[in-house]
Amino acid sequence: MRAPDTDPSPILPPRRPGALGLLRSNFLAGLVVIAPIGITVWLIWTLTGWMDSWVLPIVPARWRPEQYIGIDFRGIGVVFFLMFTVLIGWLAKGWFGRAMLRAGERIVARMPIVRSVYGALKQIAETILSQDEARFDRACMIQYPRPGLWAVGFVAGPAKGEVLARSAQDLIAVFVPTTPNPTSGFLIYAPRDEVTFLDMSVEDAAKLVISAGLVYPTIPEPTNNSARSTVS
Repeated sequence: MRAPDTDPSPILPPRRPGALGLLRSNFLAGLVVIAPIGITVWLIWTLTGWMDSWVLPIVPARWRPEQYIGIDFRGIGVVFFLMFTVLIGWLAKGWFGRAMLRAGERIVARMPIVRSVYGALKQIAETILSQDEARFDRACMIQYPRPGLWAVGFVAGPAKGEVLARSAQDLIAVFVPTTPNPTSGFLIYAPRDEVTFLDMSVEDAAKLVISAGLVYPTIPEPTNNSARSTVS
């Protein structure tokens, strides 16, 4: 004798969306495509206009291309800024430029408030734009703010100086950014064996943090020996 069915309700096929549902779905799909492009174009257009408004008033009128071709190109101020920055960098690498820079820093060092602001900005710029060594070259996970909770971080390198001398463990400096603003965060020195290194790039990890976990990068399957690694 056949046992009766435990679920008497029949399996119904999924309902097809109506015209309003299809319109809403197509609108959202189009918005996903248009929004990043539109926002990117708007940001570039706004930033170039803002830089033109600051740079072009300083440039002599006879040097501006609209005096000769009769067309005011947007972004000319960006070009002048890049050329000026390259020139200053070239001069700063020479003997005369270094001497002038040292003389200017000695004058700034005598100003109580200005020297603090200049010193902090200079240290930040040298840290971010330094080409001597890699910065945040790996993404990782550490248990933060307590064991059992995992946070995405960026490896800044092994501990150095007094931090290394006063610790009996092999520590790694990890920057744990906040969401959705990754420019702020926490500097944590974690034991090397408690840091889980990720295969995703620093850029993909930054997207993950900025999107609050909504944008996951597509990466290949992690290898057996990539979960735990060392930092030179």
